[in-house]
Amino acid sequence: MAQERVSMPSSMGGLVRYFDEYKSKIEFKPGHIVVFIVIIIILEIFLNWKGASLLGLA
Repeated sequence: MAQERVSMPSSMGGLVRYFDEYKSKIEFKPGHIVVFIVIIIILEIFLNWKGASLLGLA
């Protein structure tokens, strides 16, 4: 007995199209992102070091 196969049409062939005309209203320079990440790291280190005593947990 033969198996019935269903074949789907390949509409786009797996290609994704991105439009270059789109401009975001919010733009960040790479330097700003690096500074933001460094500030988050410093804040994380400070909270791990002194956070428990500041919140009255230790």
